[in-house]
Amino acid sequence: MKAMILAAGLGTRLKPWTDHHPKALAMVNGKSLLQRNVLYLQSFGIRELLVNVHHFADQIVEAIESNRGWGSKITISDETDAVLETGGGLKKAAWYFEQASDFVLMNADILTKLDLAAMLEAHRQTQPLATLAVTGRESSRYFLFQENRLCGWRNVNTGEEKPAGISATHPTAIPKAFSGIHIINQRLLSLMNREGKFSMVDVYLDLCAAENIQAYDHTGTLLLDVGKPESLLKAEQYFS
Repeated sequence: MKAMILAAGLGTRLKPWTDHHPKALAMVNGKSLLQRNVLYLQSFGIRELLVNVHHFADQIVEAIESNRGWGSKITISDETDAVLETGGGLKKAAWYFEQASDFVLMNADILTKLDLAAMLEAHRQTQPLATLAVTGRESSRYFLFQENRLCGWRNVNTGEEKPAGISATHPTAIPKAFSGIHIINQRLLSLMNREGKFSMVDVYLDLCAAENIQAYDHTGTLLLDVGKPESLLKAEQYFS
């Protein structure tokens, strides 16, 4: 199995570190976020992966090359000309997954102890277009699921919903906060009709009415969004 780590973001929440470095190289107890997620994937037997780069791309490339991929075979997807967000970044890298049936997509700025093997098994049993790791934690934005199948999205701060009026059409839909880990069937790549810069959230919302996109709820498993300086300090308590 192959994977992609999304490492092209500007990391504005992690200033001042990201004024001079990419967020993927922020350190937790002597190891960068990128290294930790490479090792995380290795622990589930995934040693072939692609990393997209934009902000201080040269630093990420140097870190990978000087550390020989920390034991993994890492390919670079260069977005230095323009950052493409999660969806655009995956579409640019679609060639890498042409021979894969399923693959993992994950953000560089999360640390977790999610059992990826269990999530993969759930994905294989239900065979959806994608399986999204989610929890019941409090958030400002939620995916909405009806009988574990994605049906919409809500921003609780602004009241925005996609599709509009989803609360009326699916009043019993359950909100879940996304954890930044996806298992995706390769067929999704041919269904991505957007171009340029776009989010995977919009891709899933484009497709969920016609395609089965499942939730994998790992509530209770350690998950840290390490996109903020205070989160890095917290991460040091849990990741040695």
